Amino acid sequence: MVTILPLKKMSRRDKLRVMEELWVDLSTNAEVDSPAWHGAELRRTEQLVESGAAKFDDWGKARQRLRRQISRRL
Repeated sequence: MVTILPLKKMSRRDKLRVMEELWVDLSTNAEVDSPAWHGAELRRTEQLVESGAAKFDDWGKARQRLRRQISRRL
């Protein structure tokens, strides 16, 4: 089935509503296994935390860093 949405004509609010509906549907109806690397990364992070080697930023700083990284790529 192919569904074409008039994205150029949709308001931001309508787009967000569609995204939310898709997410709810996917998260409740789709059984998707996490990739193997997710488990490996979680174990690695847990080891860093336990050893005291993990470093954390508050969300505001992390968001700023990510935005800078993304803007450099554009």
